[in-house]
Amino acid sequence: MKKLGALIAFLFILAHVKAADFDITKYGAIGDGTTLNSQAIQKAIDACYKSGGGKVIIPAGKFLSGTIALKDNVTLYLQKDAVLLGSIDLKDYQNLDPFTEGLGIDVGWALLVAVDVKNIGIEGEGTIDGQGSAIKAKHILTDTRPEGQRWGLRPFLVRIVRCTGVTVKGVTLKYAGAWTSHYFQSKQILIENVKIQSVGVAHNDGIGIDGCQQVRIKDCDVVSGDDALVFKTTSSLMACKDIEVSGLRLKSSQAGIKIGTEFIADFENIKITNCHIYDTKNGGIKLLTVDGAHLRNVLISDITMDEVKTPMLFRLGSRLNVFRKNTETKKPTGTFENVVIRNVKAKAADQAQLTPPSGILITGVPGHDITNLTLENIEITLAGGGTAEDSRKVVPEAIDQYPEVKTFGPKIPAYGVWARHVKGLKLINVKFNLGTNDVRPALVCEDGKDITVNNWTLPETKGAEAIIRLENVIGASVNGITVKGEAQALVRVEGAKSASIKVAKNNASSIKKEVENIK
Repeated sequence: MKKLGALIAFLFILAHVKAADFDITKYGAIGDGTTLNSQAIQKAIDACYKSGGGKVIIPAGKFLSGTIALKDNVTLYLQKDAVLLGSIDLKDYQNLDPFTEGLGIDVGWALLVAVDVKNIGIEGEGTIDGQGSAIKAKHILTDTRPEGQRWGLRPFLVRIVRCTGVTVKGVTLKYAGAWTSHYFQSKQILIENVKIQSVGVAHNDGIGIDGCQQVRIKDCDVVSGDDALVFKTTSSLMACKDIEVSGLRLKSSQAGIKIGTEFIADFENIKITNCHIYDTKNGGIKLLTVDGAHLRNVLISDITMDEVKTPMLFRLGSRLNVFRKNTETKKPTGTFENVVIRNVKAKAADQAQLTPPSGILITGVPGHDITNLTLENIEITLAGGGTAEDSRKVVPEAIDQYPEVKTFGPKIPAYGVWARHVKGLKLINVKFNLGTNDVRPALVCEDGKDITVNNWTLPETKGAEAIIRLENVIGASVNGITVKGEAQALVRVEGAKSASIKVAKNNASSIKKEVENIK
């Protein structure tokens, strides 16, 4: 054992002696912001790789480049005031692993790429700047197709494909031509203390995790033009699982935290904690499975939100899309089960894509329920303003549609929680605050089974038909509801299928009826 220990120590020392720094300026790179350095930087990376690995140093300066590819055991290290600057000429980029994204656009070109390699890093105090707006401005001068068709030619900023052992730490990522950072079918990933400022063109997702495993994301600050933190599976070959996220600040023109949209392989064992979402123009938390995958065993906790248009959306649907069309086949409708959302405090934006705003949307499709979803210790502040007419709005099923808040709007019949096609839904310790009177119910549940509503604190409202409406619900327990104001009923039960509704131990003395059954 002593000899083995000595051998391991010798090999460790030998590996670190062999590791060297490779300054890109020694290979001809010029940091003047105008000289194209793709070949010089690639020469430094190749030399580092051939020597057994080490650091490729980008010193202070602006180093213009097209596509460069990392190799085994190479860390690209950007020193303070170093900028890897993306070329605005599309011919300087390569697509080393093409695929089709969720809207049907061919994508995959990138500035910094790693494909089928191991033990790589992107570290330092410097910046990778994709010049996305400048790329777009030049691109549209010659490409006259609609924007929805042409954007896919623009490069991602960082693209990691089928790699093992990836560290991205300390760097700033700015202004991608498309997605900012895309990690695909990779394992053992650490993303820490990364700052992302990527706005100005469409599809500027911040951190995109696509079919990856053993991922840790810590203490990052993301401002993005599209989803800030998004999990996808554009291929059925590898699930997204064993992922932990903590300490993120997220601002987005779309969603703060999103799991889904492109979703053909499973998502499981994901934990997201201690994050702040702010100034987000779509959903705060959006969990979606619409392409046949199974979403299960997800915990999201200790989340704060400020000025988020719609705090939460949960969707199980049947769009059933395929993203790598030469190798994949369509799957049947998936499942959504065993998800816990806990300790969330949100201030919803007064102006939202739903008019008036609503807090939480939960919906499966007929025959496919969202199962065992728990929302616990939730407080949401909303503008209010819903009318009696709004409270009877019929929400479209949109079974095969793109899963978006606006797909179900612009009006939702509940101000707090609207749930449809659910089983085992638990809503515990929930509080809503309203800026103005809202006569919509706090909760509407349609086609539900085994529903638990426990310990709610609700604002004073006047003129409501009911505080809670249950339509075709089989098995529900409503306990510990505290509410003031005026309403015809605390719980209104509708639908021929409704049965086994238990209502007890509530504090609603000013409400006319505790339960009203309408057949």
